[in-house]
This record gives sequence, C-alpha cells and structure tokens, in this order.
Amino acid sequence: MKRSLSIISFLLVVSLTALGQNGPVLMSKQPVELKVNAAFDRLIKGSPEDVGIDSEVLDRRIDQIMTTAIDSMAFPGGQVLLAKGGIVFYQKAFGHHTYEKKKEVELSDIYDLASVTKTTAATLALMKLYDLGLFDPDKTMGHYFPKVAKGKKKGLVMRDVLAHQAGLKAWIPYWSVSQKKNGKYKNKTVSRDSSANYPYRISDSGLFMHKDFIEKKIYKLIRKSRVSKDKKYVYSGLTFYLIPELVNRLTGKSFDQFLYDEFYQPMNARTLRFKAGEYFDLDRIVPTEVDTFFRMQTLHGVVHDEGAAMMLGVSGNAGLFSNAEDLAKVYQMLLNNGEFDGRRYLKEETIKEFTGCQFCEIGNRRGLGFDKPLVTYDANLSSVAKEASAESYGHSGYTGTLVWADPENDLLFIFLSNRVHPTRNNSKIYSLNVRPDIHNLVYELFKIGKGTYTLGMHW
Repeated sequence: MKRSLSIISFLLVVSLTALGQNGPVLMSKQPVELKVNAAFDRLIKGSPEDVGIDSEVLDRRIDQIMTTAIDSMAFPGGQVLLAKGGIVFYQKAFGHHTYEKKKEVELSDIYDLASVTKTTAATLALMKLYDLGLFDPDKTMGHYFPKVAKGKKKGLVMRDVLAHQAGLKAWIPYWSVSQKKNGKYKNKTVSRDSSANYPYRISDSGLFMHKDFIEKKIYKLIRKSRVSKDKKYVYSGLTFYLIPELVNRLTGKSFDQFLYDEFYQPMNARTLRFKAGEYFDLDRIVPTEVDTFFRMQTLHGVVHDEGAAMMLGVSGNAGLFSNAEDLAKVYQMLLNNGEFDGRRYLKEETIKEFTGCQFCEIGNRRGLGFDKPLVTYDANLSSVAKEASAESYGHSGYTGTLVWADPENDLLFIFLSNRVHPTRNNSKIYSLNVRPDIHNLVYELFKIGKGTYTLGMHW
C-alpha cells in the first residue's frame, strides 16, 4: 500500500526498522520521499523528525502532560503511541503499575482495553463477516438473534443498533440483579461453593457462576429489557454481549479463536488476548481496580468489566487486553484500507462502510460500532483533538484507554492507562484533559511543520 502522506514533502535519510510479522527488518539507508508512505503497509520505527515535527518539543510537552497526570493521581502510569503513515514516531511508557511504585511500566506491558474491545474484537469480527457475506447491517436484530430479539427488538435494524440509536437500554448490572435484598445471590446465579451446577470460578475470593447463567440470565435480561420509543443516540453495550455467539454460529469457531485466526495471530499481535492472565506472567499485566463490591479482589489479569467477567472473560463489550504496539497493528491495518504486512484482512469498502458516520444529519456521530468526532466539537466532552478529521474513528475504554485513527491525516493515536486503579471513582483523566491535550499537541506540531501554525499552545 503506497498512500500519500498529507503534510510532508521532504526527503528522509534514515534507517527505519520494520515491525513486521517476521521480526525486525532493516530498511536501506537511502533518501525516501515521504510523499509516498515509507512504511508501505507495515508499522516501522522512526522519529518525530521523520514526519516533520520537532522531537524536543513533542517529548517535553508529552512528558509534562503525563507527569502532571501521574502526580495528580489520574492514573499510576500508561503508554502513548503515535504513528503517521505507518511510521511510529513516538512510543513511550510512563509511571508505574500501581501507586506503590514497585514496577515501572514498560512498552511490553499489557493493559485491559475495556470498551476498546467493542471495535477491536466485536466490530472487527462483524466487518469480516460482512466481507464474507454473512452479515448485513440492514437486516434486523431478530434475523441475527432470534432467541433474544423478541417483541420490539425483533424489528430493530442492526445499523441503528450498532450506531446506538435503536432504543436499547444502556446497560444491565448482571451481578447486582442476581442478588437478593439481603445480599445473598439468587438461585442459579452465583454461589460461594463450586459444584457441577456452579463450575465457573469468577473470583479469587470464592464466587462460582451457574453453568446456565449466560443463557438463562444474561440473554434473558437482554431479551426482557425495554426498548425506548425515542430512537435517539444512547450508548448501549447490550448487543455486544450477543456477538460472540453469533460469530460462533456463523463460522463454527469460538469468538476469540475466530479473531486470533483472522487477525491477531497473522499480524503477530501476540498480546491481543482475552483472559490475559492465563497466557502472560502477571508482572507484564497492569492491575485495574481493587474490587470492593463484587469480586472482592484486586483485578489483575482478569477483565475489569463485571458483565464481561460473567461472560467468562470473553465478550464483545469488554475483555480484550493488549500493549500499545500490538493494538496499533490492527488500526494501522484499517488505515491501510485493509492491508497489513503483505496480507489483506478486510476490503476497503467494508472499512469505509463501518467507520463512516451513519446518522450525522440527525446529530448522531457514530459509525457502525466505531466512535467518531462530535458533530459539533466541545472541548469539555471530547476525548480527541479538535483537528481530528470527520473521517477519523476509534473508541475509548472505561479503564482509561483510547485508540483513534485519522485516515485524512494518516495519523494513529493510542493511549493506555489504568485510571480505575485503585478505584473507578476517579475522573481526573477527564478533568485534566490528558488524552485530548496530547492529541491536540500533535496536530498543532504538524501545523508548525507545515508553516501554517498561528494560534494554540505555546512552549
């Protein structure tokens, strides 16, 4: 893939190291005109100067933003990755795994992506099914989920569902609705003891889930949930619980295996995993919340989201783990119109269909599964830069994560943190504008590189 870089027209004389499927590949030292993507369809390591911005200013300002956030206890640490035209021009780890400061964050460390799972797993799987002719967003929820989509849900169009304007309930607290008023769990939900009927351990403190909980409780609660008459934008995660079963039914593979086979494994994105604690040493996995109300443990290597935990860690709404570099491979593939490292994963038209704004004319910014920039930018509400193009897309995660791809500017931004440690009752990542400040900084530095910078931040 040789796509134009939109803002750079100088010669690059540097050795660039490719992050390919077969390991590092040293590219030749020769002038490369950056009007043509020097990375071709891969991710390669470079520097800010390689993409036309000042490394000293970039390093200093991101250090300031992240140091202020960590010192303010917005999160213990994090990872930031920036790429343009497939050139990773900035990648750095900050802070520690926890506030005890026993373990510094490394670039190879793995974070709970939370709702970034919705685009990196569930939506990605639907895009592949769309490619294969197995999924049509203009068919109904009743067509794809006949056991669950009853009554009003039966006629809901999947395009509306994936754009979060079908009238579905925002969320259901499956763990708490399983409890009685006295705090004990209802029959056939959760038990303090394991048995043939309660085989699934969901907490180190000794909670075991009933063997039929997903089918008889989660699916049932979704089926019985009300549909609003007002079809306005309301972010709902309910359908994402159903997508794993759909993938299994249509492909004969489990949800996670389908994703590994079709995307993560051929991309060599080894840390993109559900149930990360079963595959990686816990020293590499960053803890999330100290759960004091359900699982009664520090959540470490297991999914933070309670609903995904009750899906046994494999869900379309949450559950995926990764480091920044492996996550970048998926979104660079999307920026490459479906290709990565010599292999085609998705059709170009599929990516445009899913990442395009579906209902901007009525004020709903969403794509199919993907988040998009606000129709009218509001610095108090947005997690991304004001200059992010209308074609850009991504998703944020409750644990303090964000991925954002901008095809117009050929720019990728990944931010990973565990802002929910030790508690989710911490909104400083939002009040300090950590993610949009970094994102805005990058766009402003590109303006300086073009010589078009007039107003903005000063250094």
